Amino acid sequence: MNHHELKEKFVKIIADHRTGVLSTVENNKPHSRYMTFYYDNSTLYTPTKKATEKIEEIENNSFVSVLLGYEKKGQSDSYIEISGTSSINDTQDIKNQFWEDSFNQWFDGPEDPNFVFIQIKPETVRILNLNGEPPQEFTL
Repeated sequence: MNHHELKEKFVKIIADHRTGVLSTVENNKPHSRYMTFYYDNSTLYTPTKKATEKIEEIENNSFVSVLLGYEKKGQSDSYIEISGTSSINDTQDIKNQFWEDSFNQWFDGPEDPNFVFIQIKPETVRILNLNGEPPQEFTL
């Protein structure tokens, strides 16, 4: 697959599997949790509360890993591994762009000051389980 085809596959996996695993670093060890991911302009975003462990972990070490896919048929599903750097994005534009009514259970609307996004800039992307092909690695 060429770079363009790999990027298209990457975007499709994210669109089809918005729930994945975010791993941060806590005390020099991985700390993983399920999150919901959004993709725009070569950047991943995941919503969270400002006052959480993961925000503190990212402030101490911005390197993260994300796993998406591999949830429908098991071993035959394509999935992606992403490693990159993260930061906190609390701009109103991003909050408005990705706001969903389901967030009302945690936040008082998109203007809630505790509502923020973890912004992830992928450095390396690996796509695995591509119809028996070896893993494909690329950068965005």
